[in-house]
Amino acid sequence: MKAVVIHEHGGLDKLVYEEVPTPKAGPGEILVAVKACGLNHLDIFVRRGMPGLPTELPRITGGDIAGVIHEIGAGVDGLQVGQRVLLDPMITLPDGRHGALGENATGGLAEFINVPAANAIPLPDDVLFEQAAALPIAYGTAWRMLITRGKLQAGEHVLVLGASGGVGTACVQIAKMLGCVVYAAGSSEAKLARLKELGADVLVNYSEHPDFHRFVRGARGGAGLDVVVDYTGADTWVKSLKSLKVGGRLLTCGATTGYDPKTDLRFIWTRELNIIGSDGWRREDLIDLVEAVRTGRIKAVVHRVLPLEQTQEGHRLLEQREVFGKVIIKP
Repeated sequence: MKAVVIHEHGGLDKLVYEEVPTPKAGPGEILVAVKACGLNHLDIFVRRGMPGLPTELPRITGGDIAGVIHEIGAGVDGLQVGQRVLLDPMITLPDGRHGALGENATGGLAEFINVPAANAIPLPDDVLFEQAAALPIAYGTAWRMLITRGKLQAGEHVLVLGASGGVGTACVQIAKMLGCVVYAAGSSEAKLARLKELGADVLVNYSEHPDFHRFVRGARGGAGLDVVVDYTGADTWVKSLKSLKVGGRLLTCGATTGYDPKTDLRFIWTRELNIIGSDGWRREDLIDLVEAVRTGRIKAVVHRVLPLEQTQEGHRLLEQREVFGKVIIKP
């Protein structure tokens, strides 16, 4: 089969489009013909190499996978050849920790992938493969962070930083679905215009308002916000704290600009702020998301669909932050 393989860490040229052996479905496994695979920043981190988190090479990345069951291994019940499925990327590592397809095991940037049958989620016929493959890592993370951990309520004022990316566009849609007043931050007028189309109520241009905390508080007449979603990290952390009202909640699921920000403890204790971490997703989150897409409450934002042999271009788009939503690869 054709696949995109990383043999050594580095730049875009380390993504090699080549032929590799087609896997088989072992006991308890299914072999899935990949119809769509979503890219995430995790794919870039694996390609570059993550200090302190070694990745076994060679590696096929890609964790967001939708496709059709091609083969069923021994001992698998409840699934059938030809069935459409979304794959839950979360796996259990030998030491009991959670891992992800594409990072800790072979991913979906290939024509076929074999996975434990337990990772398969039935995919209704009226949900496109491209929509499904946009969901697990970005939308699943956003769903858990906002609903399960953040407990967003209708009418709350919510700021989403980095709102034009995969997790960001998911957060905007989910918060709007819940009936929140959504503040969306982005770096260009073009991206902000699209965020408005997704339902954002207040647009925050980083270029015009680098001190975004002053802008959002001003938009509320000096009052702070109920919730800030900040997975940017080092560059925005203190300003995020300053954006919140007394008793406000800062939700985080990552740190794309650095994990060791300066902070200001005064704002945390004097405003009695709540800092809530959220790590990934759970299977039930993905099942809820598929239903939300099927019923039209959520429509995953897909920036571009590329063939497997153009995976390098997909990585480039993500690295250069030229995307609004998700990049999908189709083998």
